[in-house]
Amino acid sequence: MSAPLLALFTTSAELTGAQRLVLILPLCLSVAIIYKTTRLEDLREVPAAAAVLWVTIVLSMCAVGFGLWALFSIML
Repeated sequence: MSAPLLALFTTSAELTGAQRLVLILPLCLSVAIIYKTTRLEDLREVPAAAAVLWVTIVLSMCAVGFGLWALFSIML
């Protein structure tokens, strides 16, 4: 029973580019929620502020990725 469980942690999963992008979304959301929870005094403001920060982080990461891709394409 422990061998298959151990295999989950010792072998890597093959992920496509789209799957990696989808996995970034919950990671950015958790970072936004934790950051806004530590910064805001009123907890009722956290969901809206975290959503705005989440969208900002995701769009910024996409913009930086696109910019690096464009720079790489120009350099070739």
